Amino acid sequence: METTNTKPYYAAGLSAFVIWGFIPFPLKALAAYPSGQILYFRVMFSVALLLLISFIFRRKQVQQTLTQLKKSEPAEKRLFITYTLLGGMLLTVNWLTFIYVINHINIQTGSFSYLLCPILTAVLGFLLLKEELRANQWLAIVLSALSCVLVGSGEVTSLLFSLLIALSYAFYLITQRLLKAYDKIVLLTLQLLLSITLIGPFYAYFKGDSTVALGTHFFLSITLLSAGFTVLPLFLNLFALKELTSGTIGILMYINPILNFVMAFLYFNEQTTPTKMLAYLLIFISVIIYNLNLKGRKKRGNGIVIPPVGTTAIVK
Repeated sequence: METTNTKPYYAAGLSAFVIWGFIPFPLKALAAYPSGQILYFRVMFSVALLLLISFIFRRKQVQQTLTQLKKSEPAEKRLFITYTLLGGMLLTVNWLTFIYVINHINIQTGSFSYLLCPILTAVLGFLLLKEELRANQWLAIVLSALSCVLVGSGEVTSLLFSLLIALSYAFYLITQRLLKAYDKIVLLTLQLLLSITLIGPFYAYFKGDSTVALGTHFFLSITLLSAGFTVLPLFLNLFALKELTSGTIGILMYINPILNFVMAFLYFNEQTTPTKMLAYLLIFISVIIYNLNLKGRKKRGNGIVIPPVGTTAIVK
């Protein structure tokens, strides 16, 4: 049972997801720029900051990961390389899609995707990793599917983008489960290095025909997005997971999309339809049903939820 000495860990976990919940603000501040250009500089700034932190504060963890990899069997090394590369690609797709959705479709679509994500991850875990699901979780999956049908009946484009964000993040989490023996921050740093290596030569494509100058506003917003909404909550989340159960983190995770929904309607004045409202209500109910009976969950160590866009969840 978690006792009062876990208060700093609760505070850290809560702070991480509250920070991620406000991520539409720095993204909206960059709405005049192409989504690919935002992604390009966000990955670059984030990986530079992670490398700096690793060099100054986390040399031991980096060395331990390298030693662990050197001692592993050839098959394990191939798995590490394959899933690290795949994780970097999935994270890139997830971040790019989320940025585009927030700035060019609506915040509701991005929020809906991250309510779907944990349930889609459970389905993929069942199909790919043979993880067991309880009866209430299957009921939650059915309700989530119904909510998708309702969203799709009104606007197929929004549903497809929500599914792309949710699936890319869900598959990313699956790859991280397969690499659970390795330090998560080291993995994320490697994945972002791979990401910037892959997208680096295509800056002209990501920039497109945009003529908006990259001034002080752009770089300050990118710095805030990378440091304040990616690296900081990532470390807070990692700190929280040292003591809190995975079930507790799972509940805290929903603060993020709920705050997104609140901002969408109250601050950004987005509109919706009765059908979508019913879909949102169903997905909220499914989330509650899915998380029933958490007492049976075991405590996990060295886990991490990657933030959305920014994740992840990974930083989602």
